[in-house]
Amino acid sequence: MKPVIGILGNVLTNFSPRYESLPISYTPHGFVEALQAAGALPVIFPISSEENARQYVKSVDAILLAGGQDVSPLSYGEEPHLKLQDTSLERDQFEMAVIKEAWAENKPVLAICRGLQIFNVAFGGTLYQDVSLYPSLGVQHVQESTPETAAHSVKIKEDSWLGQLYGTSAHVNSYHHQAIKELAEGLRPVGWSSDGLIEAFESSDDQHITIGVQWHPELMIHNNKAAQGLFDAYVKTVIDWKKKTL
Repeated sequence: MKPVIGILGNVLTNFSPRYESLPISYTPHGFVEALQAAGALPVIFPISSEENARQYVKSVDAILLAGGQDVSPLSYGEEPHLKLQDTSLERDQFEMAVIKEAWAENKPVLAICRGLQIFNVAFGGTLYQDVSLYPSLGVQHVQESTPETAAHSVKIKEDSWLGQLYGTSAHVNSYHHQAIKELAEGLRPVGWSSDGLIEAFESSDDQHITIGVQWHPELMIHNNKAAQGLFDAYVKTVIDWKKKTL
């Protein structure tokens, strides 16, 4: 049986001028394609109420947290900065409920870009509402080059899940204007950009499988072996985890 992986979805409200009043639940196709190529069955969770989180999590083997709008600073006790962009408190609340349920059930989680940020906030971490607020900023974190192009390097901790995949460094794409400020308890940083921002984390204990990356491997799967390799390795990790829990 192929592992079933739930992708946390978003709502698109500006599909086209003709259908601008027709909201659409979706996830970027790169996630679906990458997981299918890795041998998994992806399913998309629409934004829902927090009370449904437990049933959604129980219906799958693992969770993938995708990118999207900014995480609301109200979720970590701050007022909105002038540079804050679109937020969805409803999405934040549902995703945090799913994250906590997946953690309670020890189900693997792969968190990408916003996913990394909302996971951090769910367990008490904070964010820079805009990377310009980071005092040591020295890297272009919202790249001008094409999405499939690697824009900057990331140093990776060798004794980590990502280290087994990438070694001690990787070249990644970058589309984030928010970033981790204070890392939540239960997580350990395993990847950094050259200006010192946390670009990747993992769970710090042996009971949980959590991998968070600030870049977008789903946009690089067609021309970067390591990008698809991340999804391949994650699906294998889910399969191995599932065997251990049977």
